[in-house]
Amino acid sequence: MAALIKASKSGQLEAEVSVVIGPKEDAPALDLARSLGIPTNVVEPGGDYLAALANVDCICLAGFLRLLPDNVLKAFSNRILNIHPALLPKFGGKGMYGMHVHRAVIQAGETESGCTVHLVTEVYDEGPILAQLKCQIQPDDSPEDLAARVLALEHQLYPQALGQFLTQFQQ
Repeated sequence: MAALIKASKSGQLEAEVSVVIGPKEDAPALDLARSLGIPTNVVEPGGDYLAALANVDCICLAGFLRLLPDNVLKAFSNRILNIHPALLPKFGGKGMYGMHVHRAVIQAGETESGCTVHLVTEVYDEGPILAQLKCQIQPDDSPEDLAARVLALEHQLYPQALGQFLTQFQQ
């Protein structure tokens, strides 16, 4: 989220982050968004996301660990992006988030990992892949080591992938 906001404010990304939505008033993402001058809105799980998304062209998820309601998926069909900390289609799906992903990648003996920007559908992490960046896994990597490298890639990839998506979307 912060990478998208900073890319937007710097002109690297030709888009405006119009609102950041979180599940509770004291969510760290909302505090960060406010500190960067972005309006925020609180929508509790099961709440009315569509009302909070008025005047939004595209949704970018970051750290959102639930499936979006059907009415949001329909209203924003093919206009919801997510970033995942692995090379989908591997290591995606329900329960595959944060350190769970990095631990699973290392335990599986993978030699590379990375991140994926994809379109969101009604199934976790199964939407069309828009972009990926890769990094090598070192023999002595801990999940935390891998997470740090993948996070740096996520901050690089998400603004780039969103920019490309918006360019194609506007055509």
